[in-house]
Amino acid sequence: MSESEKKSNWKFGFREIFILGCLIAFFIWVAIPNFVGSPRSGPAWDANRCINNLRQIDAAANEFALEHSKTNGEAINYPNDLTPYIKLDKDGKIPPCPKSGVYSVKKVGDVPTCSLGSTVTPAHVLP
Repeated sequence: MSESEKKSNWKFGFREIFILGCLIAFFIWVAIPNFVGSPRSGPAWDANRCINNLRQIDAAANEFALEHSKTNGEAINYPNDLTPYIKLDKDGKIPPCPKSGVYSVKKVGDVPTCSLGSTVTPAHVLP
């Protein structure tokens, strides 16, 4: 082997450097959201979770009314009547409001409410 062959066989052309740059850019694009902070926190996220819970409660109340031939204005025993019709949390209960509000629905046809309602920003009410 000659002296020039022993030095280095590592030669990078434009194509290899470009591919390496693209890979580094991709990893940065994937990693940055983990360092910036989770979008799943804060008042807007809590309000959205509460509103989604209210939607599920409303759907469960409608399903309960349909299955039991209830009409608008008839009483609902919340949460016992709705438990079979809603996805429960790990404790086997209807998911609670993330800000410790209390959900209620009293009659068929009523819109479910959160005790926090419009007292917080953004509001915990169904649109």
